[in-house]
Amino acid sequence: MKRNTLKFIASCAVAACGMGLFGLANAQTKLKWAHVYETSEPYHTQSVWAAEEIKKRTNGKFDIQVFPASTLGKETDINQGLTLGTVDMIISGTSFAARSYPRLGIAYYPFIFRDADHLVTYSKSDVFKEMVDGYAAKTGIQILAYSYYGARHTTAQKAFTDCAGMKGLKIRVPDVPAYTATPKACGANPTPIAFAEVYLALQNGTVDAQENPLTTIEAKKFFEVQKAIMLTGHIVDGLTIQVAPHVWKALSATEKTLFTDIAREATARMTADIKKREGELVDEFKKKGLQVVTVNRQSFVDAVLKNSPVESLGYERKDYDRIVSLK
Repeated sequence: MKRNTLKFIASCAVAACGMGLFGLANAQTKLKWAHVYETSEPYHTQSVWAAEEIKKRTNGKFDIQVFPASTLGKETDINQGLTLGTVDMIISGTSFAARSYPRLGIAYYPFIFRDADHLVTYSKSDVFKEMVDGYAAKTGIQILAYSYYGARHTTAQKAFTDCAGMKGLKIRVPDVPAYTATPKACGANPTPIAFAEVYLALQNGTVDAQENPLTTIEAKKFFEVQKAIMLTGHIVDGLTIQVAPHVWKALSATEKTLFTDIAREATARMTADIKKREGELVDEFKKKGLQVVTVNRQSFVDAVLKNSPVESLGYERKDYDRIVSLK
């Protein structure tokens, strides 16, 4: 009697366990997708589109919530969150990934890209694939796709027309060597400040200037606390969509392909939106009363190549040559 009872209990436990595992396998997976950009920017609107597409194309298996505008932390925080497991996906520049895998940082070397199309070509190149694979091998983090972020221009309280005009300028830059290269080469004083704190720093005079793409200058309203925009175009910048190791390892091969395809669709849409908006903003800023200055760009190029050569920032000349030669 006792043996029969024990067998019954055991069979029930096995059945319950099996049902539990079945339920877990078919449960909806909720993911957090974080970034530091405003809800009006394409990085957010297209992330929301991608999240909805993933949910739709997996019949609701993945429910992804997008957290904009540093809701889940500053850019350093969300990058760390991929490793800690506190976030599942992010949009971020590769400058943070380069802290773990320095080779990726070369994309921020000033004037390495001619324009947005050159950056997109790089994102599809063998050299970039090598870097993505190397980063994944080291960290487990998977880079899915690369979007054009914009050509970075300089805003300040006083206009200038060449590299020499930057001398002594206290300018906010991200805390990354490649971002400081141009200001340093021109005798400015680069000052790292968190992205979310830049507007206030400009408003209260902690710094005199900052550098970002025109679309970011618009979205973050930096034009309200600056008087001039110099079209330096010193870095053609990009952003990546990245997936945390604990998520990527759990995906099937089919799901990995689906996530990648949708991410690439999303970044193509972001790139198109940014290129279109950049073409409109110069006139709009002029109408707002800002000076928009076409600078002697070659003076900046010459200063950077002389004072901050590729090797001085820890990058390899062969990577630089391969990227520059892409058509």
